Amino acid sequence: MTWLVTGGAGYIGAHIVRALGDAGLSPVVIDDLSSGHEEFVPAGVPFARGTILDRDLVEQTLRAHDVEGVIHVAGFKYAGVSVARPLHTFAQNVEGTRVVLEAMEAAGVSKIVFSSSAAVYGTPDVDLVTEDLPKRPASPYGESKLIGEWLLRDQAVATAGSEHPLRHTSLRYFNVVGSADPAVYDTSPHNLFPLVFEALLEGRTPRIYGDDYATPDGTNVRDYVHVADIAAAHVVAAQRLTTGEPIEPAYNLGSHNGLSVRQIMDAMARVTGIGFTAEITPRRPGDPDRIVATGDVAARDLDWRNRYTLDEMVRSGWEARRAAR
Repeated sequence: MTWLVTGGAGYIGAHIVRALGDAGLSPVVIDDLSSGHEEFVPAGVPFARGTILDRDLVEQTLRAHDVEGVIHVAGFKYAGVSVARPLHTFAQNVEGTRVVLEAMEAAGVSKIVFSSSAAVYGTPDVDLVTEDLPKRPASPYGESKLIGEWLLRDQAVATAGSEHPLRHTSLRYFNVVGSADPAVYDTSPHNLFPLVFEALLEGRTPRIYGDDYATPDGTNVRDYVHVADIAAAHVVAAQRLTTGEPIEPAYNLGSHNGLSVRQIMDAMARVTGIGFTAEITPRRPGDPDRIVATGDVAARDLDWRNRYTLDEMVRSGWEARRAAR
């Protein structure tokens, strides 16, 4: 049984590819390498280099490998940058998803797991984010992910009476960290873990943007979840779609508790053995005090749980980054 992973040469996608293989499923990858790395794709996994905007390439790949379903990870994920580049963001995330769905319909492929985002909620003023919370995205990126979910919903309605009715689910996740393979690490120039790792490797002092938030230690509180847990949830979702079991249209992959930026910094110093006192700089506009989600529904259906401690998340990410030097 073969599953196509769009964006399978990226940090999250490459972990999903490995998790599929471990589960006895055969992955195939499409990636344009705009942010991914071909060396992240395991040896022996078929790899098509190109953009998901290329409908012919997507359809040909689906047909050539007799693909059962798609795990759609490819996209432009930088919320802050999306404000300056909304047209690029919508081209990659909205048009890209539309093209993937069109190619799937043409090839008779009717199952899709969509990598969505907590950005669909915007900045909710609640202690715990649940799936039924109103969607108020605060960036073009968040809007593009919400539209992607709508595209899946509408295509499922449109194909309900066809030979290949679309079955789908969207997984909304937050801050993905760590590594489950020393050959794969987070290369994002915007995420907290790689920013701290690069600072420490270069002898610079990591920064905290604001320490006057309404949280116990004054720094932002967010969900941080290990990439291996995220990958495992995608595989279970794919299996559930294949077996025909009931599945929700969307799931939060949340930690339920959250961690503060200062807690992350303390763990970074503890695990790496590099002592430092983070530099406090002004807040970034629009950063809310706290965003933490439950994972209760995903725990019920997708065997979702947080299997890693904070120190384990830091250690796995740090070791993978150092192995790449």
